[in-house]
Amino acid sequence: MKVLVGKFLEKESSSGIILIFVTIVALIFSNTFLSEFYNTFLHTKIEFKVGTVLEISKPLILWVNDGLMAIFFLMIGLEIKRELILGHLSKFSHVTLPLIGALGGMIIPALVFAAFNYSDDFALRGWAIPTATDIAFALGILSLLGKRVPTSLKIFLMALAIFDDLGAILIIAFFYTAELSFISLAFGTICIFLLILLNKFRVTYLSLYALIGFILWICVLKTGVHATLTGIILAFTIPLSVINDKRKHTSPIRTLEHFIHNWVAYFILPMFAFVNAGIDLRLISLEQMNNSVSWGIFLGLFIGKQLGVFSFVYIAVKLNLTKLPTNVSWPQLYGVAILTGVGFTMSLFIDSLAYVDSSAFFYTDKLAILLGSLFSGVTGYIILLNVKNKKSI
Repeated sequence: MKVLVGKFLEKESSSGIILIFVTIVALIFSNTFLSEFYNTFLHTKIEFKVGTVLEISKPLILWVNDGLMAIFFLMIGLEIKRELILGHLSKFSHVTLPLIGALGGMIIPALVFAAFNYSDDFALRGWAIPTATDIAFALGILSLLGKRVPTSLKIFLMALAIFDDLGAILIIAFFYTAELSFISLAFGTICIFLLILLNKFRVTYLSLYALIGFILWICVLKTGVHATLTGIILAFTIPLSVINDKRKHTSPIRTLEHFIHNWVAYFILPMFAFVNAGIDLRLISLEQMNNSVSWGIFLGLFIGKQLGVFSFVYIAVKLNLTKLPTNVSWPQLYGVAILTGVGFTMSLFIDSLAYVDSSAFFYTDKLAILLGSLFSGVTGYIILLNVKNKKSI
């Protein structure tokens, strides 16, 4: 299990470094003479058509956000299922601390955002934007610190981010769903039933799951529920371990996870960052930045996340509900609490659902995500760089 965790941390860390580079490239494209090419690229129409029965026509940016990100959520679902059954989260004592921290890291930022926007119903749709943590970016920053950060602290951040992602999934399902198409919902339900049957009979042919999963993705896309949730549903129906005809254990989940992890880390997330992080800063003034949504997002990420995670964990430990990870000090935990304010990809994703890429806030909402993530990343890094790797209460 330690080897699996080590590989996971290594891939997420390197992916985070790539995301930083891709974000810079996107900003260069959107703020130079390449901006026209960049915008044309984002809005290139791509069609999927089967006779007169089915037609899906979307610009490239939505194929990335609705399509490729479904594979990202599939990856998250596989990791959550594996960790809950066999991994670090399979023991209640290991779950308590990151779960409490994740709850604080979602509740307090949402309240901070709501405090700024409670009087504007449209603006309030973005309450979930600062509740997210980007695990790739956060672990990427931790990786720069090397052995100064104990492995137990990295595992804590990984577990907290997993619960954070699970919370984001529930938020998307319950709060960012459009009007339902019951015909598509019925076909989608049939697909889910078939996937459950495959799981029940311990079918290991991943191609079958992929085929039904693709049909389910189309059905969910047409229902009004966000299509990325297909990835989570599919992940939880794939068997974790099966005994084959030769009496050997095989793990369809690990096989699929191994196959798509590199695609997610080195292509899908960088592509998502490239098409979503390209903000034209030339069109944004300081006056435009001074709006309730920008302040709610920025302070929610930079202040709300660290305050929520650290205070909830501190109270839980003092009440003896749980205990700190091995060899982790309070200053180190505070540094990691700040790093959870690196929302980036998940925050940008929820922002696209909340405001449907509206220009109502002059795209300062996206800039606030970048600034909140930047301040959280730099501050968390500086604190962790200057604290000793020694437990002191």
